[in-house]
Amino acid sequence: MVSKIRKCSCGRYTLKEVCPVCAGETMHSRPARFSLEDRYGKYRRMAKKTLL
Repeated sequence: MVSKIRKCSCGRYTLKEVCPVCAGETMHSRPARFSLEDRYGKYRRMAKKTLL
């Protein structure tokens, strides 16, 4: 699961895919947490197989 907040290279945070200040492309602020007890791992792997 990925957080909805995104970060631009100019250092601003936004929810949009394009920075409203510098018009640069934004990226996810950090990767999702890793857990050995991944509740949604089964569904994520099934979705990955169907997309490939």
